[in-house]
This record gives sequence, structure tokens and C-alpha cells, in this order.
Amino acid sequence: MPSHSLPGLQDNGASLRAEPRIGLALGGGGARGLAHIHVIEALDEMGLRPAAIAGSSIGAIMGAAMASGMGGAEIRAVAIATVGRRADVIARLWKLRPTSLAEMRMGSFGLGPYSLERVLDGFLPEAIPRRFEDLAIPLTIIATDYYAQSETELTAGDLRLAIAASAAIPGVFLPVRVEGRVMIDGGIVNPVPFDRLADRADIVIGVDVVGGPEGDGTTVPGRMDVMFGATQLMMQAIIGMKSRTSPPTLMLRPDVGRFRVLDFLKAQEILARSEPVKDSFKRALEAELEEWAKGRRG
Repeated sequence: MPSHSLPGLQDNGASLRAEPRIGLALGGGGARGLAHIHVIEALDEMGLRPAAIAGSSIGAIMGAAMASGMGGAEIRAVAIATVGRRADVIARLWKLRPTSLAEMRMGSFGLGPYSLERVLDGFLPEAIPRRFEDLAIPLTIIATDYYAQSETELTAGDLRLAIAASAAIPGVFLPVRVEGRVMIDGGIVNPVPFDRLADRADIVIGVDVVGGPEGDGTTVPGRMDVMFGATQLMMQAIIGMKSRTSPPTLMLRPDVGRFRVLDFLKAQEILARSEPVKDSFKRALEAELEEWAKGRRG
């Protein structure tokens, strides 16, 4: 499948560095992506800041929050307050209800009258700016150009539009137009975009929250479960292929497989289930930092 880029990607490397550049790739997976918060918190606790971030789908949302300067604890609090409580979610969606027949006709069947761009306006924290250029950390967002059948990097211009494009899950949200092109979920072509950081980081961290179909091995899944499960299988095949050719330094897989892509109301449960990834990640990263330092000393 071909790939092309939109302008704005910069190489911020240097030949000599006292500290390693860390690249953080946050993957797609819907509600399972709340587990990214543990990784962000771990970096905060270690006093580390990525040199570059790349994200697909929910990873684009979490990546934008971190790139804007938000800490892991702040992102956690916002997530719980916005999607973790049923009453709050209903209240926010009610405010976003269509006000005209034309708006109702533009809705998707997955969330009735709501387009993702409109939903994000009601749910994204105010700390996330409107443009890439106002971010504190360089961010690459991956989207899928539907008609060009290609992966697209979004790195400049309208940040919230790029997030919407990357998170536009087929069958759930409407596609999003970016510079005249029709975009859908970036996870379709690059579920964990660690390959986009290889030339900008010494240590590349990938976070895979795609998961896979779970069950007793004999029960026939329902229509929606099999649709999302088939997408998980496809995404894992892509991750496996990319990992064989150019693996990240660390690949993290939080224990979130039991959750569905739209299980946002289970935010507290997802965070509790995936919490062990924080300490295991910190240990693994500390070991990588020591190895990097040894290599520098020669």
C-alpha cells in the first residue's frame, strides 16, 4: 500500500547528544487506549520527555494531550471526568445534539446525529491547541486516505481536524475531509506508528492497545464483535509485519484485550486492569537507558 505525507515533518536530531532522544508511538484501539495514560505517567515520574510523538486513532488523542504539555495525572483526571461517568457523557452529548434537520441527515449510524469532529469539540480538553504549531512536542498523526488507499502523516495546520481524521473509526464515525481528501481511522494502515519515529529517536517506544478477539474458542461472535475482531486481526498482522522489518526498542502491550473499542464508560476498569504496565515499562526503559549510556561511554 502506498504512503505519502503532508508537509510539516521535521528532523530534530543531532549527531552528539548527552541524553538519548525518546520517541513515543501510541497506537489505536478505542477505549483500550486509555491504558496509554500509564505510559505517560511513567515518563513523567522518570522525568523524561519524548523528543517526538506519533499516534493513530486514540493514540493521536493521547499524543496530542501529551504534546500540548499535559501530564499523565492531568490526562487521567480529564479522561475520567469526560468519558468515565455515564451521566457526564450523556450531558455532553446532549449539548452536541443536532439543531436542524440538515445536521441530523449528516449523522453516522454508530452515534446517531454526531460527527466525530463535533464530538471531539465537546470532549477534548481545552489544553489541546487548535494548531500543531502550538504544541510543545513535535507530533505526527496518522490517518488513512480512503480513496488514495494510503497512509498519510499529518504534522501541521489544524490539529483537531487531524485528530478527528485519525480517530474516524469506520462504521462508527463519519469520514473527515483534510485538504480536500477523505480520511478515516489511521489505525487501519498503521496501528502503532513506531516506524515514523525511527530517524528521530534513539529509543523508540511502541504501545500496542489493539488487542485481539477473546472468548472460549467455540462461541460464534455477534455481528459487531466479529467486525471489530476482524479489524483487530488485520491490525495485528500489520504490527507484526512492521516489527519484523524495523522493530521499536520497546513494545508495550497493556492487558486490555477483554475490553471493546467503545467501552469508554469502563475507563476506571481499563485503567485498573492495565496498571501493571507502568512498573514493567519503567524497569525496561531504565535498562535501555543504561545500555545507551554504556554505548556512549564506548
